[in-house]
Amino acid sequence: MAAAPLKLTANDAEDLIVLSACLQDAVTLASDITYLPKERRFAAVFSRFRWEDHYGGGQKRWVKAGVHFNGVLGVKSKDLDRSPEQVLEFLAIEATPREDGAAEVRLDFAGGTSISLDVECIDVNLSDMGEPWAGRRLPKHPIDRG
Repeated sequence: MAAAPLKLTANDAEDLIVLSACLQDAVTLASDITYLPKERRFAAVFSRFRWEDHYGGGQKRWVKAGVHFNGVLGVKSKDLDRSPEQVLEFLAIEATPREDGAAEVRLDFAGGTSISLDVECIDVNLSDMGEPWAGRRLPKHPIDRG
């Protein structure tokens, strides 16, 4: 039986660990990522592997998932190819909280690409969108032996 669509909220660094695990191995296009400075919002749409369906021998299914960060004061990127069709493979989210409640939140992608968000507080939402679809294989990454 398939799990219900995810709707998660993260309000601290510990919550982001859960959200990061749910997004692990998701893919997105550079054109599906945006920063809206007037709204202080950073948003992205991912194709997310539904690990929650797969554990215990379940199906290999994917679903579109929207993620948005509120209270974003600035965005920086490292090694981001901005061509619209560039595929980015998500690895993890890490947060470095500051004493005033603000934080730096970093989204790491395969190949050394990262996007850093300067946020006034951790306020993130993830929501699955639409129906899941079947995949043929599990996500996997080559091991860096460097």
